[in-house]
Amino acid sequence: MERQSDIGRGINLVVLGAGSRGTSYARIATGKFGARVVAVVDPDLTRRDVFARTFGVPESACFDDWPELLAAPVPADAVVIATPDRLHEAPAIAFADKGYDILLEKPLAPKEDAARRMVEAAERNNVMMVVCHVMRYSSYTRALKAILDSGRIGRIVSVEHLEPIGWWHFAHSYVRGNWAREADSSSMLLAKASHDADWLMHIVGRPVSKVSSFGGLYHFKPENRPANAAERCLDCPLIDTCAYSAPKIYRRFLGDPLGERWPLAVLTPDVTEESVMEALRTGPYGRCVYSGDNDVADHQVVNLEFDDGATASMTVSAFTPLDFRKTRIMGTLGMITGDGRSLLIDDFVTAASETLDTTRPGGASAADGHGGADDELVSVFLQALHARRAAGTDGVAVDSGAQVSFASHRLVWAAEEARKAGVVVSLSE
Repeated sequence: MERQSDIGRGINLVVLGAGSRGTSYARIATGKFGARVVAVVDPDLTRRDVFARTFGVPESACFDDWPELLAAPVPADAVVIATPDRLHEAPAIAFADKGYDILLEKPLAPKEDAARRMVEAAERNNVMMVVCHVMRYSSYTRALKAILDSGRIGRIVSVEHLEPIGWWHFAHSYVRGNWAREADSSSMLLAKASHDADWLMHIVGRPVSKVSSFGGLYHFKPENRPANAAERCLDCPLIDTCAYSAPKIYRRFLGDPLGERWPLAVLTPDVTEESVMEALRTGPYGRCVYSGDNDVADHQVVNLEFDDGATASMTVSAFTPLDFRKTRIMGTLGMITGDGRSLLIDDFVTAASETLDTTRPGGASAADGHGGADDELVSVFLQALHARRAAGTDGVAVDSGAQVSFASHRLVWAAEEARKAGVVVSLSE
């Protein structure tokens, strides 16, 4: 891959987690910005070997677990932590205590006490802990934020926001995949929509005072299973007609470089038609979506009241195409309608409308780098690392530091409390 710039030149990274997100950040940092990956940690030997070959990591710098790396040690400027959600806390604290700056895949941690310990570790060691809330960094978000901060639509009064997860994406990640059970990972809201909670707080620019929430697991459960459905899709008479048929979903990505990067590389590190079909025969991604192995919500509404009385509603749903988020922001002097690509501005003062195109190459999925947002996040992180090395200070603005991210995580935990208990939760107390 040809580099677009050399902002990462001279930066050495170690990567914990050779899965989809760890590989994606490594690919961007090395291929586009000239950084170097000098070590990798992953307990899966096959994934670790594929990662090592891809990024030229020597065998001596490949480890089963992160304490081995810390004991080695391998000199590096920063660590990318892309382990499963429940395995973030221990390495984040340990690497912070060793003085590493950290790029951390969201969320911080599933539980508040663990996340708080991580934030405290970053602060006491004066290291960066940048959480990958990539939506903040897109050209679309930056353009929207600039309009809002200019006062063009006056004060924000209310916001409507939709996170369209995508029917097949939800089945892949939250029914068959790593985030299917809350006990094994985190709530759907934290795993998926912590992006959206963070983004809304960033866009509105005010603290949230009250939260309520409704939703749950509506469709992907045994009572909705067709009478003649089999346990595995390859054995099922509905293989060609079920919307959630695994072969139908995954076969269409074969031959597509982006689709083979994600979601197919999640099924098998070396993507071929044979390896994908074997994964569907034997692995979790070939199971019936109505098997009952999952328990996270497939739809949820979160209602927010900000400290100045402004309100927002956030809808997160599996039952959509996979696409960019949709948002309407209503202000005292105007309204903005956004779809992740363009912004329609209705100006109440002039009674005129204007459309601003913010389109960047790439689609909404992880394979496409979230419309350029992944690139922007990694770019800012590498620039901040250079600034710290040069001056010992944070010379580059990093929007999603640990304290900022912790505030939006609190919103998500409050929403889950409100949903499960049927109450309105006050965040100001």
